Amino acid sequence: MIKGLWDRETVALLLLAAVMPLALFWLWYGGAQALAAFGLAALCLAVWSLVFMLARAQPPSFAFLVTSLAIAMLAPENLGVFRLVLGISFGAVIGELVFGGWGRNVVNPAAVTLSFLGFGFPGFAWPGFDDPVIWASIPAALIGVATGVMPAAVFGGALLVLGAAAMFGAPVEAVLPSAGIVLVLLVADPVTSATTTIGRWLNGALYGGLVVMFAAGWSGAAPIQMAVAAALLTSLAAPLLDEIAISLWIAQRRRRHGRN
Repeated sequence: MIKGLWDRETVALLLLAAVMPLALFWLWYGGAQALAAFGLAALCLAVWSLVFMLARAQPPSFAFLVTSLAIAMLAPENLGVFRLVLGISFGAVIGELVFGGWGRNVVNPAAVTLSFLGFGFPGFAWPGFDDPVIWASIPAALIGVATGVMPAAVFGGALLVLGAAAMFGAPVEAVLPSAGIVLVLLVADPVTSATTTIGRWLNGALYGGLVVMFAAGWSGAAPIQMAVAAALLTSLAAPLLDEIAISLWIAQRRRRHGRN
């Protein structure tokens, strides 16, 4: 980020403001249980941020609140304190803090946490959401795009693929609500998504394609589980998508000018 107003924490606060409609509706319908899950996730992430701040002079970020919300909303239900703290600790340390904190991480720490919990404790049910919570993901996405902290092309690529799949009769109806929430909370992360324009379109399209593939062939998986797995794989592929976009730009420049 450039110096001045648009530093790392400005982006983190705007990202937090963008997901606020989703958070408020989820807390309203989830009640005390949702608030407790969010508080536990936030406390665990705050402790790990403090540990790395003291050990490596690594400044914490308000982005941990967005990560806390994603984990609390999407994690399997009734895990208990120990399993949830174990998963959050793994995701926070391996997915973010060892890379230098938020803004330098390669994958979204919430996606790492949720994948760890899903594969480590497969016997626990994944959550579902009330309709108002699902619809709240739309204003969250609009605020994120309007403030510039969520890439519009990622949403565009995902909507094109998922919309086309639904039009051609692919069995995606059941997974679409969960896929929309995960798209806002995990895939549109400004740090771990692609950075080039073409790469962002490919980023969203890849996520949509993976969701369609999992919906068609992953029997027995919950919609949230499919969407989280698609989000993790998409974030791992983001550097490759940017490399493809840059290679296409270089090839086009060579055709026009005969040089790099």
